[in-house]
Amino acid sequence: MRLGAKKKPFYRIVVADSRVQRDGKCIEQIGFYNPMVECGAPGFLKVNAERLGYWLGVGAQPTDRVSWFIKKGFIEAQGGSAASTAQEA
Repeated sequence: MRLGAKKKPFYRIVVADSRVQRDGKCIEQIGFYNPMVECGAPGFLKVNAERLGYWLGVGAQPTDRVSWFIKKGFIEAQGGSAASTAQEA
């Protein structure tokens, strides 16, 4: 979800239903991404890795940018599948 002012974008990393508008209601906000900050600097990216791991485990599809963050090692998806999370509880 894009936020920020003109030419100063700021993005929320959210879990959303594919049938809802891009900037519509989201299920859960799990982090943010600020492309105006240097890559790797504080404030560049913050994600709740446990929740990301949960959503990926139940079949959520990450966007291209979130997939890139995971591949480059900026995000480590912790948690696992919903079944393993339910067994721990």
